[in-house]
Amino acid sequence: MKLSKEVKTSILVIAGILLFIFGFNYLKGQNLLDASRTFYTEYDNVEGLALSSPVTISGNVVGKVSDIYFKEDGSGKLIVKLLVDNDFQFSKNSKAELYEAGLIGGKAIAIVPAFDNAENALSDSTLGGSVKAGLSELVNQRLTPLQEKIETMMVSADSLLVNLNDVFDENTKNNLKSSIAGLNETIDSFKNTSTSLNQVITNNQSNIDSVLINAKEMTSDLSKITNSISNSNLEKTINNLESTLQNFDKILSGLEEGKGSMGKLLSDEALYNNLKDVSKEMEELLRDIKLHPKRYFRILSKKEIPYNEE
Repeated sequence: MKLSKEVKTSILVIAGILLFIFGFNYLKGQNLLDASRTFYTEYDNVEGLALSSPVTISGNVVGKVSDIYFKEDGSGKLIVKLLVDNDFQFSKNSKAELYEAGLIGGKAIAIVPAFDNAENALSDSTLGGSVKAGLSELVNQRLTPLQEKIETMMVSADSLLVNLNDVFDENTKNNLKSSIAGLNETIDSFKNTSTSLNQVITNNQSNIDSVLINAKEMTSDLSKITNSISNSNLEKTINNLESTLQNFDKILSGLEEGKGSMGKLLSDEALYNNLKDVSKEMEELLRDIKLHPKRYFRILSKKEIPYNEE
């Protein structure tokens, strides 16, 4: 059957249109000849994510990002269309996690499958979106507080320098120089004193050695005395002294209670009065002897001399 030019032209046009559609979709990441599944997810920000960015499951590339567009509700959120070529089944509760593919490699989306025995995710369904903090975000999170602290420290350092400049005026600087000069003189004087002391020690080394030897001998003698005291029966001596003190205490108690001759002598008031009277009479007798000694010559004389009381 012979085809006309019009039919041939129509066939070529249709084939070109089909080829264009296939090529356009292929460049977008869609292969019309494969049984791909389509999933949707949404994010607040997809900076670094581009069309044809990889979609992975457990690190294995299973598809691509086919489209990114704004949500029609005016919220400003972005809808990301995922084209999954792999037939791996996962739960509808799985997450689509946006993460950094590398330091300079942009971003990618990882499907984190949920094994919760729920229904499998069907094509054209929406997966929950999440964002995994990348290295740059972690660095920013750490650097931001550090930057604030550095700025605060710089402000404090600047204030400190201003205060130091106010304190160290010309007068203070001159005083500080004078103090440093005086300190240098003191150090030199101390150095000279140390040199003199070293000379004194060197010149009197023999005397110092003798003193040390005497101190050593004294310490040795003291140690011997201490050992002698330690080895002596000091406890027995103390016990004997305690026993003696106890006996003496008993004697004093007996005297106070009027026991024994001494006790009676100390406690008997009549005896004390008698002794007092005797003492008084003896005193009168001695006074009479001094005043009238002739009366008492009869004791020594053979001739009796009568006693006349005056």
